[in-house]
Amino acid sequence: MESGIKKVTLVGAGTMGVKISAHALISGYTVNLYDNNPAALEKAKTSLKMEVEAGMQSRLMTSGPAEILKNISFHTALQTAVTDTDLIIEAVPEDPELKKQVFSQLDKIAQAHTIIATNSSSIPITRIEEAVKRKDKVANIHFYTAMVINSPFVDLMRGTQTSDHTFARCKEWIESLGCIALIVKKECMGFVFNRIWHAVKREALASWAGGYADFKDIDRAWKLWSGMTAGPFGMMDYVGLDVVYGIEMAYYLDSKNPTDRPPDALKAMIDRGELGLKTGKGFYDWSDPEFLKPEFTNLPLK
Repeated sequence: MESGIKKVTLVGAGTMGVKISAHALISGYTVNLYDNNPAALEKAKTSLKMEVEAGMQSRLMTSGPAEILKNISFHTALQTAVTDTDLIIEAVPEDPELKKQVFSQLDKIAQAHTIIATNSSSIPITRIEEAVKRKDKVANIHFYTAMVINSPFVDLMRGTQTSDHTFARCKEWIESLGCIALIVKKECMGFVFNRIWHAVKREALASWAGGYADFKDIDRAWKLWSGMTAGPFGMMDYVGLDVVYGIEMAYYLDSKNPTDRPPDALKAMIDRGELGLKTGKGFYDWSDPEFLKPEFTNLPLK
């Protein structure tokens, strides 16, 4: 732990808050997990145990998860969640104004040495940093949704005044998790991999919504070509279609390019409550227990 980071606080007990918490725990860190919704925290406890067990299995760790899970505490009060923490990672929905509100609160109550980072998958830290005074201690540290354990790479991007010391601490911390830090040399939407993944999602959604191809055939083609166990639509279901829509809208609002606007057919699914894995139905029907496997081993080809 050369970075000097020993305790990490995750703000938001959703999918990414849980996944990053699990990864940090497995790597030997103390973790505080905060959410203002007690029900979300209760749900997170179950998900966290599953993520820790999966992560330990992937690392061939033979000890039980109970010892590791002793190093996490759950909080509904932000003040206590950031006490004595060295790194805070915000993992709330992709809403710039919401993120600014969270960053402003954190800046007021966190200790002076604490780094405040966002796990945003599309919003550069420069669009959030105006909410804090410690502009030298902010960064984008973006983990990929389905890849925290299995494909360990993480985007790292500076703000306008991020210090070299802060950047080095973040890079060292990422590497201490066994992850590769993908350095974003120049600010851009989508950072490294997600910029490319956005193009894949955009074209997959356009082909489906335009009636050019069935989503299963698109997924089939992707899986057969890439050797991956999920295609674009399976991955979008896993992330959550509401989250996907928010991300795609962020690209559209940035570019103003009509081709970046997510299709109305996707919004209609969201309005019907078809959000993917978390609601049991999205593009796929997730009521089959086999679909609950996070590695997507049994997503159908037919």
